[in-house]
Amino acid sequence: MKGLPTTVCNREDGKQLVRSSGSVGANYIEANERLSKRDFELRLKISRKEAKESRYWLRLCETQNNASLDQERALLIAEATELLKIFSSILR
Repeated sequence: MKGLPTTVCNREDGKQLVRSSGSVGANYIEANERLSKRDFELRLKISRKEAKESRYWLRLCETQNNASLDQERALLIAEATELLKIFSSILR
């Protein structure tokens, strides 16, 4: 989320958000290049976990009541939630 206020918390939480959100996609790609069914499930579970973590870091970002940042954050949280549901459905 570009335009976040520059605070110590946002800087650190933003770093964690970048790591976890990047890991969602990287592990999903690895799941599709699976070596076995077990490997596929493990990578998908990691993707699901990282999506949960991304949602957490998004919630911690301080927007200082900026309406457009609040709206963007809500959309990203909704997207992370959708990914969680997709991964859970695939695993079932």
